[in-house]
Amino acid sequence: MSETAMPPVASAAEWAAARAELLVAEKEATRTLDRIAAQRRRLPMVRFGEYAFTSTDGPVTLRELFGEHRQLALYQFMDAGPDAFCGGCTYFTENVANLDGLARNDIAWATVSDMPVEQMAGYWKDKGWGHIPFASSAGTTFSADCGAGGGFLLNLFLRDGDSVFRTYSTGQRGVDHLLFSSTVSDLAAYGRQEDWEDSPAGWPQAPTYG
Repeated sequence: MSETAMPPVASAAEWAAARAELLVAEKEATRTLDRIAAQRRRLPMVRFGEYAFTSTDGPVTLRELFGEHRQLALYQFMDAGPDAFCGGCTYFTENVANLDGLARNDIAWATVSDMPVEQMAGYWKDKGWGHIPFASSAGTTFSADCGAGGGFLLNLFLRDGDSVFRTYSTGQRGVDHLLFSSTVSDLAAYGRQEDWEDSPAGWPQAPTYG
């Protein structure tokens, strides 16, 4: 027998009844999220100035990060200092995938950071993130103007011609909820196995970043 605590064993009928009870709560949460998404689509937008970032190919503007798309999702990767990298931002970026799917919805994706572009380039190469466009915001006020405060943040922008507007931003748990691996783990019996979770006694848990 396993020494790790496990959910109680129930009959098929008991499990079905418990699952049906949970489904009621899940459906209500889904309807709540739909209402929030509808409210989000009705947010006003604010004009954003132009910024000159640095890419491995030279200067690149905020407008140029859109490419031909009308919308841009731009992640601000925390600058943890020389030769150091934010574990949370790394974990988030490892979950970034299916950018073609975003493109079909007319959304471009890019990452910026106050790290020097050489530091970013080396990390991107080490991590195999060649599919994720990036640029350095070092020397600009972009992070401060977004309210990232030296931390991480996800911004959504919309352009009208060459004019750029911010439509949404989120950080902390708002970013966390986007992660594929975390979302699937939330469906599993042991969850993410992190010490902040409300789990039954005996469930395997460890600090979030080890």
